[in-house]
Amino acid sequence: MAQLSKIEWTSSTWNPITGCSKISPGCANCYAERMAKRLKAMDNPSYANGFEVTLHERILDYPLKWKKPQMIFVNSMSDLFHKKVPVGFIDKIFDVMCRAEWHQFQLLTKRSGRMQKLNSRLPWRSNIWMGVSIENEDYTYRIEHLVKTNAKIKFLSLEPLIGPLQNLNLDGIDWVIVGGESGPKARPMNPEWVVDIRDQCLKAGVPFFFKQWGGVNKKKAGRILEDKTWDQMPVCV
Repeated sequence: MAQLSKIEWTSSTWNPITGCSKISPGCANCYAERMAKRLKAMDNPSYANGFEVTLHERILDYPLKWKKPQMIFVNSMSDLFHKKVPVGFIDKIFDVMCRAEWHQFQLLTKRSGRMQKLNSRLPWRSNIWMGVSIENEDYTYRIEHLVKTNAKIKFLSLEPLIGPLQNLNLDGIDWVIVGGESGPKARPMNPEWVVDIRDQCLKAGVPFFFKQWGGVNKKKAGRILEDKTWDQMPVCV
């Protein structure tokens, strides 16, 4: 529910919401769904509902108890802007993030339309980063929704990357993450897609983070791109 994270671009996760539903091809082999089913089978009470959208009000205040500043990925096991998440609960999450101003919070959604619709009511403090997931060219419209928000740090998570993303509009984007799909049914990622995105970021002056090649054995595949790791991060405002 709240724990240290092995995700390369963050330090901790906080899951006041768990569960989701598939909305686009990138969701096909969802890691969160696999994990939720496994935790339910282990009788973990937080996953009694499996991968159904579930609100966990009892852990809303967790970040306020963590006194050491850290990078926190919010809802790694869900999507904050899922239609089944009440607006009032979204407000509560934003309230906690605003009060825990010593942390940096990273939000990520595929439901960019709802995010944009709620934009004007949300308090976009500088410690709240907003990102959208994009897996292929059919979903680049999510970038348009993102740049229309008032988030101070806007980023793209191009993971799982299952198709080329040429001519990305990076105006107003502060950070780009790229990663291949991992797990037993992982779809391949063409190295040329990664190099092209990296070059687009370099040309636009946008920090680039290469998370992983992915595949069935993620650890063995590693995260080296052209003889180096790419761990660039956005400049906090």
